[in-house]
Amino acid sequence: MKLINTRDLRQKTSDVWRLLGKEGELVVTSHGKPIALLTNINEDDIEATIRALRRAKAQVAISNMRRTAQKSGLDRMTEEDIEAEVAAARGARIIR
Repeated sequence: MKLINTRDLRQKTSDVWRLLGKEGELVVTSHGKPIALLTNINEDDIEATIRALRRAKAQVAISNMRRTAQKSGLDRMTEEDIEAEVAAARGARIIR
């Protein structure tokens, strides 16, 4: 996958669009770190593409949460442990 920086996106926009058409996806970077993904789409599949991207982002978020839970041992909590945590959190809320 090709990387482009924000400066090129600003200063060489037509070149970026040409490259996007050729590559299909480009990663936009700022100070060497990825900040966005550009993907080419067409009129016929805009909604389907957006739904697919949102679904993929949600799956990545769930995978990250599961990995974090495994590292900290939270994946081994019992149902009773979970209920106790929920009750404690609800009891700590300030009702306005």
